[in-house]
Amino acid sequence: WPSLARYRRAFAIGILCVAAATGIQQLSPWVLKHAVDDLAAGVTRGKLAYYALLLLGLAIVGGLFRYLMRRIVIGISRDIEYDLRNDFFRHLERFPLSFYQANRTGDLMSRATNDLNAVRMMIGPSVMYSASTILTFVIAISMMLTIDPWLTLVALVPLPFVSISVKVFGSAIHRRFETIQAQLSDISAVVQEALSGVRVVRAYGQEAAELERFRRANEEYVRRNRGLIRLQGLFYPSMTFFLGIGALLVLWQGSREVIQGRITIGGLVAFNAYLVMLAWPMIAFGWVTNMIQRGLASWKRMLQVMDQQPSIADPGSDGADPGGYSRRTAAIAGRIEFRNVTFAYDGRRVLDGISAVIEPGQTVALVGATGSGKSTLISLLPRLHDPEPGTVFIDGTDVREIPFAVLRGAIGFVPQEPFLFSDTLGDNVAFSPAVASLPPEDRERAVQEAAAVSRLDKDVADFPQAYATAVGERGITLSGGQKQRTALARAIALDPRILILDDALSAVDTYTEEEILSRLRGVMKKRTSIIVSHRISTVREADQILVLEAGRIAERGTHDSLVSAGGLYAELYRQQLLEEELARG
Repeated sequence: WPSLARYRRAFAIGILCVAAATGIQQLSPWVLKHAVDDLAAGVTRGKLAYYALLLLGLAIVGGLFRYLMRRIVIGISRDIEYDLRNDFFRHLERFPLSFYQANRTGDLMSRATNDLNAVRMMIGPSVMYSASTILTFVIAISMMLTIDPWLTLVALVPLPFVSISVKVFGSAIHRRFETIQAQLSDISAVVQEALSGVRVVRAYGQEAAELERFRRANEEYVRRNRGLIRLQGLFYPSMTFFLGIGALLVLWQGSREVIQGRITIGGLVAFNAYLVMLAWPMIAFGWVTNMIQRGLASWKRMLQVMDQQPSIADPGSDGADPGGYSRRTAAIAGRIEFRNVTFAYDGRRVLDGISAVIEPGQTVALVGATGSGKSTLISLLPRLHDPEPGTVFIDGTDVREIPFAVLRGAIGFVPQEPFLFSDTLGDNVAFSPAVASLPPEDRERAVQEAAAVSRLDKDVADFPQAYATAVGERGITLSGGQKQRTALARAIALDPRILILDDALSAVDTYTEEEILSRLRGVMKKRTSIIVSHRISTVREADQILVLEAGRIAERGTHDSLVSAGGLYAELYRQQLLEEELARG
């Protein structure tokens, strides 16, 4: 309704144009009635010219209003489609990671494209044709009653059967179209997954299996559409059949009326013309009903997303600033505190009573086996997952009270699996608003300095277009190590108060890792840093190392103290030393 309300004035003008076009169209049979009766009394060139020009004038003026009604009403439907698509995408952008883990990307894309187009058809063409159909019906029936009330009643005998068929077929069409749209979402999801995972598909030689999976989904889509076509194939002929019976009754009864002198030949011609005009509203009514049912089914699917509220709310979304922060990320100093943090996925506990304090400027490393909770713990800081109230603090303020613009603007986050956009290398590094909004010279300098720290500059020198080189979808033209270093440069370019590296150098060779770490030490001295890694070489220089086991902190201390303690960390250290010796031998 808010989208419709923005265009209510234009909509009103459009409906007036619909009324004008429909009303002018209804005058033609009445002119034809007088023309036939007048010419029956005597044909002259003047009479022929007069009635011909009159009909031509009505056609021209009616055509003008018909053009305006289509341009205005359908144009408004396109504007509303634009608004709804923006609103839908904006709503999707607010959802946390858990939403996308529970919903397939292809299904969401189908709702944003195919379903939204069906909604547009319901808002635009169906409204226009509904108004035209109702006006045509009312005016035509009124004119037919003026010519002969009894003949009008005879003509309307089949209408109840038409109404019954619309009701029966309309509800069936609605149900069929819901299943069709759901299957179309499945097809979109299959295609999206196959194309996103094309490397895996080819590596395992599963092209034939993916083709078969798509064929089955496509076959089911066709099968469901054929069911809808069978319904429509019965729907429209049944309406035409009932309307044909009405025309037959009018011809039989009308001829008798003319013979008995109750109506003129011109009156019968006009009556039949109005009856023909009634045929279109009846057919259009069925078409519009089908369109509305499709639109309602699609709108219902969109509302399933639009009505959901993000489980992680931005405390600054309403303009409030409950934490007392300004909109500048400089308000963050970088002191981090975890207070008895407990977290679970779908009832499965992955963090259990974790407490730790990280002072501004400190570097803390998280070490532990796969599944020990390292990535989950650091994801609570930028609220990619929502911590319990009173458990995660930055500068003494609960992260749940810090506006996203301040919280996430102060954190440079490099995930385990770096994501690159289908853009240039430079634009991927300058992705954050703080860097992208800089003047061109400053932006280029920030990108180059960040790339030098991550040692991406070594590879850029070999690229044909340097930082203007396109990296392809998800960075497909880059190696795993190059992707990680690009993601690291992206985080460094932001100049964050808190830097989080989640196994960010796992795909980088040992020599390059040493280069990066030596340069990173200068960067990390100025900010709070958290490093997650399986490599001891990556974390040994950290001010504090937390060893996680089964969601708990099993050990904490410096590299030397943990090695001396002979616990989990020391065992991991010995294993890696042995692996290095075997690799050298």
